[in-house]
Formats: sequence, C-alpha cells, structure tokens
Amino acid sequence: MNHRSVYLETFGCQMNELDSELVKGQLESLGYRLVDRDAGADVVLYNTCSVREQAENKAWSRIGVISNRKRAGEEIILGVLGCMAERDGHDLLRRHPEVDLMCGPGELDRLPLLLDNISRARGSELNHRSQIDERVALGGNRSRRWSTLQAAGDNLELLDLSRAFNPDPGARAAGRSAYVRITRGCNKFCTYCVVPHTRGAEVHRPPGDIVEECRTLADRGVIEITLLGQTVNHYCYTHGVAVSVSGRELAQVGPGLKSFEEGNLSSRPGARTTSFAELLELIHERVPEIRRLRFVTSYPRDFSDEALDVIARCERICPYLHVPAQSGSDRILKLMNRGYSLGQYLEFIDRAQARIPDVSIAGDVIVGFPTETEEDFEDTIRLLRRVPFKNNFIFKYSERPGTVARRRFEDDVPIAVKKQRNNRLLAVQAEVSAEVHARWVGRTTEVLVEQVSKQERSRGKRHSRAQALPGQVTLTSGGAALEPQPGAGEGVGAEEPGASIQLSGRTPGDLIVFLDCPRSHQPERLIGTIQKVHIEDSSALSLSGTLI
Repeated sequence: MNHRSVYLETFGCQMNELDSELVKGQLESLGYRLVDRDAGADVVLYNTCSVREQAENKAWSRIGVISNRKRAGEEIILGVLGCMAERDGHDLLRRHPEVDLMCGPGELDRLPLLLDNISRARGSELNHRSQIDERVALGGNRSRRWSTLQAAGDNLELLDLSRAFNPDPGARAAGRSAYVRITRGCNKFCTYCVVPHTRGAEVHRPPGDIVEECRTLADRGVIEITLLGQTVNHYCYTHGVAVSVSGRELAQVGPGLKSFEEGNLSSRPGARTTSFAELLELIHERVPEIRRLRFVTSYPRDFSDEALDVIARCERICPYLHVPAQSGSDRILKLMNRGYSLGQYLEFIDRAQARIPDVSIAGDVIVGFPTETEEDFEDTIRLLRRVPFKNNFIFKYSERPGTVARRRFEDDVPIAVKKQRNNRLLAVQAEVSAEVHARWVGRTTEVLVEQVSKQERSRGKRHSRAQALPGQVTLTSGGAALEPQPGAGEGVGAEEPGASIQLSGRTPGDLIVFLDCPRSHQPERLIGTIQKVHIEDSSALSLSGTLI
C-alpha cells in the first residue's frame, strides 16, 4: 500500500475539474494520501489548461516554484497533466527538466503506472530521466483513444466508471453536485482553440455507462449533475458498432460532421442510436433522485428541436443553455471556423426561447480576434443587445501555441484596443444582465443552496480580526481597515455578527441568488438542499430574496 502524500492543483475548465476529481479518486484507492498544500507533499501534480492564457501562466508559475525547490534539494515528484503536457510534449521537459512525468488528458488512466515507474527508478538508483517512455503518456499522433478498435485496449472509460466520489461537506453544495462526462474531444477545429489537438476527436460514451454513473452518484447523495462535453449536444451513440469487452460496449468515435447536416441522427434507417435528446430523457426517467440535470457546452448549429422539447417537457432538466457565440460578425466567425453564421445562431436562440419557458442563456465572446474592425466589434455589441444573455464570459484574444490562428493570422489588434473593446462589452453585458435579472423580482423560484456567501465569510473574518486587535475598526467599501487608536475601547466599532447568515445558491437557470437565513434556523444545514425563495431584488450579477 502506498502512503505517499499528493497535492493536485487544477487550472482551467470544468472538464479539467472532473479529470482531477477522477485522478484523486484513482490515487486514493491505491493508498495515496491527498493533501491541500504543496508544502511537504511527496508528489505535486498540476492539471493544466491551454485554452486561456491566464490559466496557463498560473501553471507555468507553479511549475517554476516547484522546480526551484527541487533544485534546492527537496525530494518531490513533479507531474504535469492535461492540455499543456499534451500540446508541448517533450519541449516542456526541455524547458523544465525538473518535471518528472507528463500525462495527457486522454491518458490519465496511466498516471499510477508513471508514478510507479519513477518510484522504482529512484529506488534502484537508475537514471530515470533517461527513461522518457516510462514517465510520459501522451496521445500524440498515435490517436490511441480516438479509434473504436484501439479503444478496446485502454481503461479510460473505466476511470470514469470507477470514480471514487466521496461528498465533501466543505465543497460547494456540500458535495451534492457533480460532473459526468458524456463525450471526450472535439471535431470542430476552431482556429483559436487547441482542444481538438490536445483532447483528440469526439469519442462518445455508451449511454448505459452514463446512466450507471449517474445512478451511482445519486446513491451517494448527489442531487445535481452537469453533463460535460466540448460540444455536448453532438452526443450520438450508435449501438452494435463499438467493440465489446466482457459484454460491455466501449466508447466510440463520434459521427462525422456530415451526419448533422443530413438530419436527425436518431432516424437513420437501420441504425439504433441514442441521441443527445434521448440521453437526457433516459437519465431524467431512470435516475429520478437527480433533482437537477444540466449540461455544457452546447454548439448552436447542431442543437435539435427534439432536444429543446425534451428540456421543456422534463421538469428536472434545467432550462439553461451555455451556447458560445464568440463574435457577432459573420466575417470573424468565418475566420474562427465556427461553422455557422450570425443568422444561424440567432435562429437557434429564437427556437430555444419559443420552446423552453424561462430559458436562461449564457455564452462566450472573444474580442480583438485578428483583423477585427470597429464594424465587426459593433456587430458583436448588437448581438449582445439582441439576445437576453444572463451573462457572457468575455475574453481578450491572445495567441495560443498550437492553434491555426497563431500560424495563419497576425495578432494585429493592439492590446489597448482589445482592453477598450473588452470594457465596452462588459458594460453592455451588465445592462443586459440587469434586465434579465430584474424580470425575476416578485417571483418565487427554487434555489440549490451552495455555500455561505463570500460576503458573509468576509464579514466573519473582519469580526474575528476586530476582536483580536484593540482599537477602532473602520469598515470601508474596499474591506476592513484596522486603525488602532490609543485609549480606544477593545472592539469599538467592530461589525458584530448579525441575527442572520447570508447564503448563496443558484436557480435552475443558473442565476445566482443571495438569501439571509436566521441563525436560529441553523442555516448551514440548508447547504446542499433545494429551497423555495421569493425574489425581492436584483442586480446585474445576482438576485436576492427570502426563504418561503
């Protein structure tokens, strides 16, 4: 049994968060001990992301810190997981020779073997740095996970199915919310994105495995599940064509893009398929203990009416669509290789609004893509004013290594212009978000209570600090400024804990809600439960209300 301590830090998207959760469960089942600080850990692992520059810069910084500690003589196994490992390959080892192992997102089931190889090499005093193949697991050009036949030889599907999920009382929603992957990889090849190169082509999991995983999570107390996929609504599983091992069908390569252009996949003659819409309804009907079923991220062009109707019909499927537009300019969308026009995007939004009552819409937007003109940018502003987005994640374009855009286009929009356009878009989105939130004032909705709010936690910290220091405490809009005053009474002016505690949670449509709960009602016990809340006020970012 291995008793080494492991620190694992995650950067980037929800897909990475799920990967890290699976890795933690895998390592714990083998006897590793997970710790919450890198100080003193025997193994330090960073699960990295290449999509956003900020996440990547943080990862490089962390790797540099541990590299310095290793050069100073500390015995640490340093591993880099995820997209940066897959994208940079052996160049990462040359840049940071202190890195002991690399594992791509499609090879995470091999991580324990890599750790064991390093331990054996060190124990026998071998030069493990010369054994590159024993400490690197990358997909590369082999596409090991991306062929139906080759998939028979891997255990990646079993990594999802054997997940060791132990609800953490300290986690958001008290560990009663979880992710479940339904597809891996992406076939879209947007020019700004590295995901198809680092996570491979679309591979769809068998629906029976997905339902089984959801049922297992429900048995462990989970009441909210978010289905994950790079293009989640592309899910389509054709039965009887995947390789079977011991009677179980394995994940299969997704259908080509032409299939979506030809019509409804589930109606192809002679084929028994499970479409995305059918998968949603299957989980909804077979795992009724799941009170909320969500999914991200959707691709607008291929979203069927069948799926929209299932969302509208099934009460426990959340009326929430995260559908990135990325730009409101047809010219820029074409340069991005998004595969749809602005008109097609708006047509999808109109269909969704017509079919799903109270549908909540979120998206992503990139500003300053190469050659973006002021006219292109104004098209994006018009898009934000046209669609009732509850929010948009707005990013300034930055060149990402390994992308087509970096090779093909000059990053010719000045950073000052990107910042100015970014701020203008944020201001427009704030106006739109305020209107969306205001429509809920006076209504009652269900809220999954997730945590004590950050404001409440900050208030508690300020009170603790005030009691620990003699003198006057001045509370400012930017926080607490402690100003000891000679002769002042202890704690004078300190903010006392109130008679209630502010909690935060989310509606089915993913709107953030703040609610004050009397301390006498033991508000901490509400975390992880679904409560009815009457909405009394709103802002651009959130709603506030009272328990019913």
